[in-house]
Amino acid sequence: MTTYDVRLIGKRDIAEGSMEFTLEKPADLDIRAGQFCDVKLPSPEGTPKHDMMHGFSFVNAPFEPHVVVATRMRGTAFKNAFKATPDGTMVKLIAPFGDFTLHKTETVPAVFIIGGIGITPARSMIVQALHDHTAHQITLIYANRTPAQAAYTTELQQLADTHQNFTFVPVFTETQVGGAEHGRVNADMIRRHVPDLATPRFYLAGPEGMVKAMRALLIATGANEDNIRAEEFEGY
Repeated sequence: MTTYDVRLIGKRDIAEGSMEFTLEKPADLDIRAGQFCDVKLPSPEGTPKHDMMHGFSFVNAPFEPHVVVATRMRGTAFKNAFKATPDGTMVKLIAPFGDFTLHKTETVPAVFIIGGIGITPARSMIVQALHDHTAHQITLIYANRTPAQAAYTTELQQLADTHQNFTFVPVFTETQVGGAEHGRVNADMIRRHVPDLATPRFYLAGPEGMVKAMRALLIATGANEDNIRAEEFEGY
């Protein structure tokens, strides 16, 4: 783990209520897809330190030229300050952390069950694996309330259309959309897209409650608990 001084390049809306931030990538930053970092903003005198630092999963894959992070904009002191930070400002990047990374055995399928902004580490892992032309069979089940709240779906669908080993399953709990699943992720839905539950490695990321519910559902449905990895976005 190292602290870097990097420049905020830009920011953009990526979904309803979610923003993406692009930072310079240090030349010697060595990360694995799925890891995370801390971003520390310049803090005016008297500002509590915890209000100016926040952890983020990397959205970018390691081969990509910039550091990219994204978050739900929930009105916290940090997120309000990050949104207001002018492009070009120097911030501190503290990285890397974490071992929520793709398994190396390519004959073992990878199944991602993701909720909301939990897509960030999944996007990093999936894009890197497809870039590297690994042999992993990858399935992404990505749940949101509505299409407007789902980040990166256009890119993910394009990747699924061009890579035979990647299957993208959008799920919307409040909206019926052609080509997407409707309702909460349940055992029947998982079985439709993952017929063999005993073999894959499962990756869960999203709100804490959703991750815990999916872990329990997978175990009850027949998945091997030892094959489940999870990243809970508590307080995201």
